[in-house]
Order: sequence, then structure tokens, then C-alpha cells
Amino acid sequence: MKYLFLILVVVAFSVTAQESTCYGTTSDGRLANGVKLSYAGPNFVGYSTVARLAGRTYVHSQVDKIIVAAYKDLETSQPGKVFKYAETGYKEGGRFKPHKTHRNGLSVDFMVPVIDETGQSVHLPTSPLNKFGYNIEFSSNGEYKNYTIDYEAMAAHIIALHRAAKRQGHDLWRVIFDSELQPNLLKSKYGEYLAQNIQFSKKRSWVRHDEHYHVDFEIPCN
Repeated sequence: MKYLFLILVVVAFSVTAQESTCYGTTSDGRLANGVKLSYAGPNFVGYSTVARLAGRTYVHSQVDKIIVAAYKDLETSQPGKVFKYAETGYKEGGRFKPHKTHRNGLSVDFMVPVIDETGQSVHLPTSPLNKFGYNIEFSSNGEYKNYTIDYEAMAAHIIALHRAAKRQGHDLWRVIFDSELQPNLLKSKYGEYLAQNIQFSKKRSWVRHDEHYHVDFEIPCN
């Protein structure tokens, strides 16, 4: 009986140790026990192996669960669609150049899902040559070379994140996406849900946010 008790204590400690704690805000905070996002899954991939090795893909443990659950839901709701996440933050949070936020594990960038000239869902190319995708500029029509933003898939992803967060007792604080392109997103078949449930930033950001959308999660911090 004594040994069983010790095993239960060890297991409980291990589970607790894996849970993250965020401090402060996304723009002035830190993170304890950050979790590295999985590099890839059936319908998603990270933006860079180099950045991953450099420790730039850590998040709060609850954010990790939300993101993974959302991608899982999209396997059914958006079959054949592929997604890519980008910058998140360091394992212990803190200043994350060149970003002004991403400091406490609750901020995640996602590259916009795109389709090619054949209508096939493909990953937006990200490499050091285009600053891992952040140097890409989409037109007002949502086009870049032979890629077009897939607003339906993007909207479905944001909704999947919102629903996954709600299931875990959390929420999305805000989504930052280029104000010029936002109307196209709201014209998708998911537009009504987005308008009623998602807070989009209306302020002009210091960078355009057209090749990616920034999501801040609402999770209690110390």
C-alpha cells in the first residue's frame, strides 16, 4: 500500500510538473514549464526546423492542448486542407525579438492557409530566403505569386481554436489579421460565427499581418 501511494504521488507530481504557468501579459510577461509544439501532424506542420531547434516554438501547456485539438477537429471538418503554425515563444517566455508580444506562452502566429493555381491546399513556403514566410506580401485580393489565401480554411481554423479553447474552459482573447483583408474572411460561410464570437484587432499593427494571423489565448496568469 505504501508503494502504491508513492507511485501515485510521483505520477501526480509528473502531471503537475508538465503544466505551465504564465506570468504577466503577452507584452510583458514570462512562462514557466513551457511546452514545445509538435513539429507536424496529419494536417499541419511547423514553419521551420531551424527555428524549432532554436527554441522558438514553445507555448503554455493549455495552448498546446488547444492547438492540437483544433487541428484534430479540422481533419474531419476540413479534409484535405493543410495548415502551418509559425512563431510562438521561448520555453521561459520573456522578450522575443522581433515581436512585441509572445512573452508568456499565450501568443501564437499561424501562416495563412493557401491554395495553389489548381485549387489544391498547400503550405505557404517558409524559409530563411523569405524570413520564414514573414517577408511575404499578399495583394488586396489575397494573392501572392501562385498562392491565394484560403479564407474558408482560415475561418474554420480560428473557429476550431475557439471551440477547443472553450471545451477546456478558456477562450481566445484576440486575433490580429490585416484590416484590409479582414472583410474577405468575414465573407466566408463562417463569417457570422466569427463576427459574433471572435475579437479581431481593429488597430493598425506595426507589421501588416497579411501572411499570418496572430492569436492571443485567454488563460489565467499569475
